[in-house]
Amino acid sequence: MSDIVVAVDGPAGSGKSSVSREAARRLGFAYLDTGAAYRALAWHCLDEGVDVEDATEVAERVAAFDYAIGMQPDHYFVRVGGEDITPDIREPRVTAVVSAVARVPEVRAGLTALFRRLIAEASEPGVIVEGRDITTVVAPDAAVRVLLTASPEARMARRSAELSAVSAEATAQQLASRDAQDSRVVDFMNAADGVTTLDSTDLDFEHTVQALIDIVRAGA
Repeated sequence: MSDIVVAVDGPAGSGKSSVSREAARRLGFAYLDTGAAYRALAWHCLDEGVDVEDATEVAERVAAFDYAIGMQPDHYFVRVGGEDITPDIREPRVTAVVSAVARVPEVRAGLTALFRRLIAEASEPGVIVEGRDITTVVAPDAAVRVLLTASPEARMARRSAELSAVSAEATAQQLASRDAQDSRVVDFMNAADGVTTLDSTDLDFEHTVQALIDIVRAGA
């Protein structure tokens, strides 16, 4: 098991995935993207014709969910049933339903157990785990806990840059909708006790990565 667990929470568009992955690469740590599991389960439900609004039906899929993820920053992949679906989980159709899947209590409990197992199995000196409820639910005892956030305007601008084919207005609506849906399940906008807030509103990517690394080194 890794000696150092770094838990990173944050809203969509805060940069937590790219920043966490790069920080893990530079530190020689493993990297766990927990949001990918929820997206992969949503993709699986769509692929199997499961009604994602039927909580019971979705919950039944968790136990038989054959999921694998690459935890090496330079060898990242997402697989379901041995099929590489790394790009597929980012499709708009998946994004549109992932919140419905993620708010099912049995899904969150099942995937939390999965994340803890993956953390325990990591062989690197440390592991950076990022998502929505990592500092409070998945790894509340992590050596380092960080809330990576940014202003709504900064988050919208970053997400718009990633989705060049989507208008700024549509991007803003998507972010607001995702935040509203996910906030019903977990508070990812406010730091819990003992969690360090890293506001990247006025920081570029490089400075945000370095700030996270500095927090890890200070707290580990």
